[in-house]
Amino acid sequence: MGNKIHPKSVRLGYIQDWESKWFSLREMPALIGEDFKIRKEVRERFRLAAVSWVGIERAGSYLRVNIHTARPGVVIGKKGVDIEALRAKIEGMTKRKTYINVMEVKEPDLDARLVAEAIAMQLERRIAHRRAIKRAMERSMQAGALGIKVEVKGRLGGSEIARREWNREGRVPLHTFCADIDYGLVEAVTAMGLIGVKVWIFKKTYFAKSPGELLKQAVEEGRLPAEAPKPEAPAAAPAAAAQPAQTRSDKPFSMPELPASALAQLAGEEPRDDEKKDEE
Repeated sequence: MGNKIHPKSVRLGYIQDWESKWFSLREMPALIGEDFKIRKEVRERFRLAAVSWVGIERAGSYLRVNIHTARPGVVIGKKGVDIEALRAKIEGMTKRKTYINVMEVKEPDLDARLVAEAIAMQLERRIAHRRAIKRAMERSMQAGALGIKVEVKGRLGGSEIARREWNREGRVPLHTFCADIDYGLVEAVTAMGLIGVKVWIFKKTYFAKSPGELLKQAVEEGRLPAEAPKPEAPAAAPAAAAQPAQTRSDKPFSMPELPASALAQLAGEEPRDDEKKDEE
């Protein structure tokens, strides 16, 4: 399953979210085609801007495009010229009022697509694929990744026969649905043909297995202090209000002796006459 299915497809609605947020049964084929054209236009226009992914939201006649990039300045352009040109282009394609938001990717070394793009650009400059893979994996692990796997396919090194090579560092649990795994695929255009680059990055696990791990995660995220404060001892009561302590005797408890008439009444019998005389 982990080798044939996109890692994000089995996690949608669980720990991953959709890149396109809209719903229309009648216009679904046309809108899917529009989304494809919008993403293609953004990637071709800002190929050197390190665009990770493009989110699209629709509401009636309005359209919102969220561009996640590691270089927001390149996307915006000087005085916003580039972003305005893109907005006009998208409005002409979709006939909708368009708003564009540019969001910065703070850690590009933990983004699978950006890591794959970096490796592909090095392959296009004829850098050895093993060297490029090793550098990318080192940067990702230093950035805080729990595991990374990189795979390249094609005529590596200009060989006559295409082959596949891959390398992995750390752990990449593709079958664990609660594991946050980012996946990216990029093609490098070389003189010998296309070389595909695939990257899997294991970032974190969303659900802890024990209360101890939950507590540790809360401390690391700063939601709880490192050491919980100890409860203060209650103040001693004043001597005037103190009650005398009750003492416990170790002697066995014994019933007092009762007269015969009382014992007879308890037993339900009337005392005899001679017993009454003795009592008198």
